[in-house]
Amino acid sequence: MTLARTSHFMFVPGKCFVAALLAICLGLITGPSIAAQPSNEVLTNASDILALTPERADSKLPVSITGVVTVAEPNWKGRFFVQDASAGVFINSTNGNRPSPGDLVSVTGETMSGGYAPCIDNPLWKKIGTAALPEAKTPTIERFMAGNEDSQFIEMTGIVRAAFTNWDRLGVQLETAGYRYRAFSPIPPGLDPNSLIGARVRIKGTAAVSFNPELRHFLTIVVYAPMVSDFVVEEPAAGDPFDDPLTPLNGIAQYQNKPSVSGRIHVKGIVTYQRPGEDIFLQHTNIGLQVKSIQPITLAPGDVVEAVGFPGIQNFLPVLEDAVVKKIDGLHSNAPPTLVTNVARLQNGLNNASFITMEAKLLDRLTRSVKSWGPGANDPRIVLVLQTSNLVFTAEKEGAAEDSFLTSIPIGSILKINGVCQLQTDEFGKTKSMQLLLRSSRDVRVLKQPSWMTAQRLLAILTVSLVVILIASTWIVMISRRNSILKQLIHERELDRKELQKAHDTLEWRVKERTRQLKVQITARKEADLQSKAVLSERTRLAKELHDTIEQTMTGVTLQLNAVAKLLSQNPDTAGHHLGLARNMVRTTRVDLRRSIWDLRTRELEQFDLPAALLVSGNQIADGASMRIEIENEGEIRPLPEIIEENILRIGQEAITNAVKHSGASQLQLRLAFRGEYVSLTVQDNGNGFTPETCAGPNEGHFGLLGMSERVKRLSGKISILSAPGKGTTIRVEIPVKETPPTKSATVLVADNSDYEEDIHPDIDS
Repeated sequence: MTLARTSHFMFVPGKCFVAALLAICLGLITGPSIAAQPSNEVLTNASDILALTPERADSKLPVSITGVVTVAEPNWKGRFFVQDASAGVFINSTNGNRPSPGDLVSVTGETMSGGYAPCIDNPLWKKIGTAALPEAKTPTIERFMAGNEDSQFIEMTGIVRAAFTNWDRLGVQLETAGYRYRAFSPIPPGLDPNSLIGARVRIKGTAAVSFNPELRHFLTIVVYAPMVSDFVVEEPAAGDPFDDPLTPLNGIAQYQNKPSVSGRIHVKGIVTYQRPGEDIFLQHTNIGLQVKSIQPITLAPGDVVEAVGFPGIQNFLPVLEDAVVKKIDGLHSNAPPTLVTNVARLQNGLNNASFITMEAKLLDRLTRSVKSWGPGANDPRIVLVLQTSNLVFTAEKEGAAEDSFLTSIPIGSILKINGVCQLQTDEFGKTKSMQLLLRSSRDVRVLKQPSWMTAQRLLAILTVSLVVILIASTWIVMISRRNSILKQLIHERELDRKELQKAHDTLEWRVKERTRQLKVQITARKEADLQSKAVLSERTRLAKELHDTIEQTMTGVTLQLNAVAKLLSQNPDTAGHHLGLARNMVRTTRVDLRRSIWDLRTRELEQFDLPAALLVSGNQIADGASMRIEIENEGEIRPLPEIIEENILRIGQEAITNAVKHSGASQLQLRLAFRGEYVSLTVQDNGNGFTPETCAGPNEGHFGLLGMSERVKRLSGKISILSAPGKGTTIRVEIPVKETPPTKSATVLVADNSDYEEDIHPDIDS
């Protein structure tokens, strides 16, 4: 956890520091808990709080101080730092309200040990005015980097090694006397962060420590400047470093009589390997260089680039740190690997960061997972343990998946391997360890596979042979001793065997006879059970089919006839239109009944696709009800299994019928969604609504909702019914289906039943 928090802090400082402050609230501290001690002592200045031991601070001493707010970041959820005349201290406020830097506040609360330094918990604060920020003190870099200035308002000067923006804050990485730390301030207007690299700046702000809360250990420190004016560029960066003369790759750590004015070095080379967000390896002739850069740029082996960065030393070897890289378009050159046959060169620290090739013997192989910064992601890496002469080293390949070729190489094989050499040396330049970075499995070639008869296998064969000989000798001795006894028992056992065989034959005949009788009885019972289930299933299916077809159609006929009765004397033409619809629906009912008697096959779907069938059925049912019906399709329309299409149609018809009969709605929307693994139908109206828990059911003669639920359950689907009085009703069913090819694009079908025309629905008898 410590390492993960530290790395996260390096990339997203604001979030990590807030996490550290939250850890203070949760009290993630090891050691025995100290019971609260009653005390009348009231601490009135910050320095007294900081002087408390962790045990004393956890006794919850009362606090009452007055000071000026030095930092209160927006993402700290109300927490802030305050400083009085004696010192600064952290306020662990959790009420969400936060003051602004420069506010003069009065704070009361109680002490707590915190995760690193003592602080104020459970605070009550109020603003009593404004005041100037305290005078910043300039600590020594050693005291600052030791964490001794936590919570204090300080002033530091350093060289900008990297700059970036984080939310509405400017973030810089500074170097002071060889120490590196980060600082944040409001973004100055019109500032380009890249223009700060190499500049000398002075920053005033509050020092905030990031720590391991379980061990109470210091990890790193960040400075938070409250005002734009607290970040001052004392000496701008000197010109464009890409205009400086090129430095050879092997000249990074060499003596230079006239160093670069900007302090940075300009190099050029061919890319041999890149670890994005970490480093790039360049090569020119047979000289290599490791360039450390967090720049989000993707390069390929052979790309020619220029890089500008700060010279540094890592493991007593030169590197280019905090580099900015520019790819030279149009240039590409393959850098051949340098053949290494003299191991002494590697042991003396030569060929570091170079692309080399060498022969070695495979000693071992392992796969390890390295935690990456994606959510829950692991980066598998294959590590080969190799030996050449008297040098044992490793070769590592990073990748998103385990390489089957590298994992299949037999142990003991002689390999020719290409890779970027990365050394670790001591202060005398002697190599302590070596690692080759593999670009792909093509960098490894098997020259010779190991002999089958290895020392381990020979030892295993000898061991097995010895065990077999001992077992055989023991077995022969035992057999010879028992042979005479067995001969005496053979005759007696032969007689017993004959008697036993006779009894066995009798028992076997009886078992066969009884088994035959049981099979006849079981078969008869299974047939009767199957017939009973089939009859019950067919009765249930017929009841559902009659309800979903004839009853719904007769409801529509009743509605049409009611409309005819109302309009016959006033508007005979319109009444004739509704009478024709009723006649057509009766004719449809006759066709439905005839086909249900034969095999209950799909009716509307033989002439229409599912959306059109739903639209036509809905308009027939709702015609004359002044209800607008809209059908919307989502996804690619595709043919579905017949049983699914028919059941969705029947469910839609039942939902439309219920809306027409009971909802009093003016608008009804059907949404048919075709997904990869399921199809769903949503029917929504703006009617009166009802209470699902108390609605009428089968006991009152209403089978609509029950029928829909049973259809969905039979198809292993899901149904949800959402309704409330005065808020309309939404019915959604979801049926799983197998993937089928699409037939047409999604469409939206809309029908307003106030002007519905009969010719939308062709004559079913035709």
